[in-house]
Amino acid sequence: MLTGLVLIALAAISWGTTGVTMTLLARGAAAEPLLVGFVRLAIAAPFLLGAALVSTRDWRVSATRDALALLTMGAAMAAYQVFYFWAVTLTGVAVAALLAICSSPLMIAGLAALFLRERLTSTVAVSLAMAVGGTLLLVIGPRGIGEISSSFALGAVLALGAGLSYAMYTVIGKGTLARVSPLPLAGITFTLAALALAPVLWWEAAVAEPLAKGWPLFLYLGLVPTALAYGLFTVGLKRTPATVAGITTLLEPLTASVLGVLLFGERLGVAGTIGAGLLLAAIALLTVRRG
Repeated sequence: MLTGLVLIALAAISWGTTGVTMTLLARGAAAEPLLVGFVRLAIAAPFLLGAALVSTRDWRVSATRDALALLTMGAAMAAYQVFYFWAVTLTGVAVAALLAICSSPLMIAGLAALFLRERLTSTVAVSLAMAVGGTLLLVIGPRGIGEISSSFALGAVLALGAGLSYAMYTVIGKGTLARVSPLPLAGITFTLAALALAPVLWWEAAVAEPLAKGWPLFLYLGLVPTALAYGLFTVGLKRTPATVAGITTLLEPLTASVLGVLLFGERLGVAGTIGAGLLLAAIALLTVRRG
């Protein structure tokens, strides 16, 4: 299991740079969130498929349920792009990352108990309660309750939607990896996700100009925190329980929060810091219990 944890940890650290990259694209290339989400998938999908073709000949999809699982995972990955990148523009990198990724391990624990028969213990219940309180404080952050704008509240909801999308991708993926090889699974699901977001090219008013201005960042986003990171994550997930994998991904918001504060002057405030601490303590409680 140690190898799987290391692979997932490397993927999570890489994911932590995603929000910062999105912010730079929005500022320097005026790239809209949906366009960014589509382009990262469109770049990553052929590389994942190529890696799968080179590394394995096992492309079997053993049953109709596996085909349905792959379709659902593709839809979840597409939804994640929309929810997360839109949330970053409304709440900032640090809050969006903490809400989306700190909530997802707890969602994974619940979904894994329902669908993978991982036992939901009292420890998980306590962690969920801590996370709810922490999330409330984190959303309020340096603002008063009456100062939260409708756009910020929408961003918080979208970030939680991203967390749920990621949790679904992870839990369904963990179950499917028992029958489908890791890299073919990643290549197929990312191709489906890219196709699902392809209409963005018609909806967006500007496509060519953002691509021309931000192509180095788009290329980085598609190759490193998408193709490489999800390849590592999928291979690691095959060797790691879903709940443990979700816990390990907390390296992402830690990375993103540090980058958000250092590069963009973002702040969580006292309440937000306490909330973040509660969320991290909830995951730490799960970690100690699993250990």
